[in-house]
Amino acid sequence: MEDMNEFKQFDIVSDDSDHHFRDRSSGNNIMNNTKKSIMKEWKILEQNLPESIYVRVYDQRIDLMRAVIIGAAGTPYHDGLFFFDIVFPSDYPNNPPKVHFISFGQRLNPNFYPNDTVCLSLLNTWRGKKNEKWNPSMSTCLQLLLSLQGLVLNENPFFNEPGFAIFTHDFFDFLPRTYTELVYRHTCYINMHLLQKPPKNFDTFIKSHFCNRAAAILAAFVEYATGRVRIGYYGAGSLSSPPHKVLVSRRHKKWAQKFYPSMINAFERCGASLDTSVRDFVLLSEYESNESTILTKVSVLIKKAFTWMNIKEKWGKFD
Repeated sequence: MEDMNEFKQFDIVSDDSDHHFRDRSSGNNIMNNTKKSIMKEWKILEQNLPESIYVRVYDQRIDLMRAVIIGAAGTPYHDGLFFFDIVFPSDYPNNPPKVHFISFGQRLNPNFYPNDTVCLSLLNTWRGKKNEKWNPSMSTCLQLLLSLQGLVLNENPFFNEPGFAIFTHDFFDFLPRTYTELVYRHTCYINMHLLQKPPKNFDTFIKSHFCNRAAAILAAFVEYATGRVRIGYYGAGSLSSPPHKVLVSRRHKKWAQKFYPSMINAFERCGASLDTSVRDFVLLSEYESNESTILTKVSVLIKKAFTWMNIKEKWGKFD
């Protein structure tokens, strides 16, 4: 298996057969000026990518690009892998690229639409101030990837939904907290899908990443499910251990107990070496006990709030 340190952050490959935009855009119509602009983007990416972003471009289709972002610590996306298929328009850079999130049907963020289109001012797919929108003379693909990493895959994606600032009051703290649980669960599902069906040209990278991080991912999983650490903050020192135990919903605890063996099996199949102690995760005492009155009321309030905001219609089943 190829070591992650040997996997280039930027590279040119040939196999574009599973790229989302392969049959939806023709690279034959690209003008020479556009080709020069794209090649300039390649150079910028090759020289400036942060350690958490990897990019592949294609020798026969320079209008296509695939990028993966490693989820940052301090977010519910921590240690997850998030893939984006990108296509440059024939008049680039006059118009921004189009971006497709490889979601495997999981809803991770308000900025990702049900059809996996990415909603972002920089892409002109969302309203924004003039300096936030695509500027042909200044905007770059690197800027786009950094925006996806910092603005979209962030600590509290609940507040990426327009108008949700009204829930910042402490009384409504359970709403963003429960949404973070949801995002974390969907991130785990995506990780498992990636191991089963890795995007082309990234299969060894994906296996190596999860082999290297399997023990930490499983340890974090347990800490989050038991409420000892806030989701995303495993291994973050004092930030990871709040003064009081984190409230964890009954739904998340039940899901965690059921999903945990699947994670172990997936990591072992990809070659991860796991200590036998990782199989000891059991929450029987917590599962058998009744939820407190406040958590029961919180669950009802969440359902009412999300029904009132028409969230179910937009986001599908809150599961």
